[in-house]
Amino acid sequence: MSLHQIMYISSATGPVSATQCAAIAKDAEDRNRVDGVTGLLLFNSKRFLQVLEGPRDAVERIYQRITRDGRHNAIVKLRDAPIDAREFGEWGMAYDDPFQPASALKDKVAKLLDHAGPSTRAHFIGSAEMHRGETNP
Repeated sequence: MSLHQIMYISSATGPVSATQCAAIAKDAEDRNRVDGVTGLLLFNSKRFLQVLEGPRDAVERIYQRITRDGRHNAIVKLRDAPIDAREFGEWGMAYDDPFQPASALKDKVAKLLDHAGPSTRAHFIGSAEMHRGETNP
């Protein structure tokens, strides 16, 4: 079976609580598992960054569903390519929790990226650093 990967970034159209974000991730994990799709979803209070990987038709179908989801705005596809092996063997998720310090988000993301390539790591670590506190000097 050939594998495919799509990575995208989008902006949230409105506020998303940590509880809502966890529910979104759980729902996606359950649906994606049926299609053999894994990946990583990061939400940093403003933006979603996600990698989907698995069979090409399933990955593309899920990405198209995401582009029609009203919770996303300004979706930009960062990668759309075949891959030799999964960077994420399981589904992972990290989100900015207002009750946790921002460093906890960066640490969690780093742990989830153990087997990711350098480009994927750079995207996710950079996004984790752009947390809710980015408005503070």
